[in-house]
Amino acid sequence: MKKLEGEEILKKWRQNRLNSRFPLVAVLDNIRSAYNVGSMFRTAECAYLSKLILCGITAYPPNSKLEKTALGTTKTMPWEYFGDTYQAVKHLKNLGYKIAALEITDSSLPIQKIGLSDFPLALVIGNEVTGVDERVLEEADMILEIPLYGEKESLNVAIAFGVAIFLLIEKLRKTC
Repeated sequence: MKKLEGEEILKKWRQNRLNSRFPLVAVLDNIRSAYNVGSMFRTAECAYLSKLILCGITAYPPNSKLEKTALGTTKTMPWEYFGDTYQAVKHLKNLGYKIAALEITDSSLPIQKIGLSDFPLALVIGNEVTGVDERVLEEADMILEIPLYGEKESLNVAIAFGVAIFLLIEKLRKTC
């Protein structure tokens, strides 16, 4: 066994890469922490998402705090900014995306239940304190949750983002 480094790692991951980005967009709804946003940029780029949609108070490039955790991925990950998350969701619906909010409600479904017919998909990730905006929840085609098994009721938003994105990517990869 030999640990891979730098270009060796990139060469290995490039073998997995598809010709085009996955039909998955992430919508960041008023994320308070620029560090969380930077982490989400890095995760989105590693997952080869189509785009990040940054909304409301969510930090966007150029931002030194965001860049600290993004590690250069703001230059390779497509992104767009909307002042209002609801408007971003309406725009994505008009483009043919199904809208899924990552939130815990009385009718949310485990994320593993997502179907291939639900793509292209826009996944809305909510504010660290208040979650996904109520108007956006009402506009969503589905509300998804990550089942948790411990006593804490939620994950850090950047961690939840990563778990959700890679569960969705695995669903897509089964058809690629």
